[in-house]
Amino acid sequence: MATHELEGTIQRLTVPGKGILAADESQTTIAKRFAALHLESTVENRRNYRELLFTTPGIEAFINGVILHEETLAQKTKDGLLFPDYLDNEGIVPGIKVDKGLIPLNTEEKMTQGLDGLAERLLTYKNLGACFAKWRAVFSITDVLPSSLAIAANSQALARYASICQNNGIVPIVEPELLIDGSHSLFRSAEATEAVLYTVFEELHKHHVLLECMLLKPSMVIAGNQYIPQPSIAEVAAATLKILRQTVPAAVPSINFLSGGQTPETATAHLNTMNKLQPSRHPWRLSFSYGRALQEPALKTWNGKAHNVKAAQRAFYKRARLNAAACKGQYQSSMETEEKEAETNLV
Repeated sequence: MATHELEGTIQRLTVPGKGILAADESQTTIAKRFAALHLESTVENRRNYRELLFTTPGIEAFINGVILHEETLAQKTKDGLLFPDYLDNEGIVPGIKVDKGLIPLNTEEKMTQGLDGLAERLLTYKNLGACFAKWRAVFSITDVLPSSLAIAANSQALARYASICQNNGIVPIVEPELLIDGSHSLFRSAEATEAVLYTVFEELHKHHVLLECMLLKPSMVIAGNQYIPQPSIAEVAAATLKILRQTVPAAVPSINFLSGGQTPETATAHLNTMNKLQPSRHPWRLSFSYGRALQEPALKTWNGKAHNVKAAQRAFYKRARLNAAACKGQYQSSMETEEKEAETNLV
């Protein structure tokens, strides 16, 4: 295992006050987001959009890593530079999504596939510049789900993936996502999250994964989107921290939350509140690895039009800046209306 190589990547990915951009949407997912804006999901449209994000001036002050889709990893900027090389030159670590999506596990739950041939694919990705990887497992929450089968099967796959990554000098991001869809309470979400994280770390231990050389990308403990009334920002932050302290070993250097269907503003507020709650007690950094919560305003502003690129970059810069502030517990809702700093940096 190339421990020195892994440690170097971890150092770059855990700079205080920075987070990770998830720009690894599958072609199906990005097609849906484009369709909502009446945009065609062509290879060039996807490339143009991702170049808009990556080339936003000054973004390296807030973003230390980008998770790329396989297609994007091999694409180039308009100036002919491979995206991974461009990002690396800007001080941003290129990463890659390596799972192959979901398949049915039983009538109600799914399993993530992609372990077959993973070691060989990692060598290809590494040659293209990827230094870290991501694998997403998905769990539904009801009164009886996630089942013990789904927890065991997906946790084993996450651990096997992480082990293969580290053996190839690639830092793994372990992503167990508990879906926000449903009418479950905050208490039920906490129960399910605890069960999943407990088993995930049990399997990581069995597979001899170096916890110091991985990142955790979990869901926050949030009530289902159909639950009424919704818990407060403070309640979500407290519940999430309680479960993390009970399940995540101190050796894990950073927890980079997924946004999981939250609005951009709510995802930022939740992260900020957690970082304000006795941060000296956190053995790990609390940061972000958001996709839609970072991108949504920029995508809507861009709308596929070249003359909107600068305005879209301002929108993306703003969300990255506010989430970086949340990593330090310095975000305030009044900052949502402040544009001067972003505009000054993008003149």
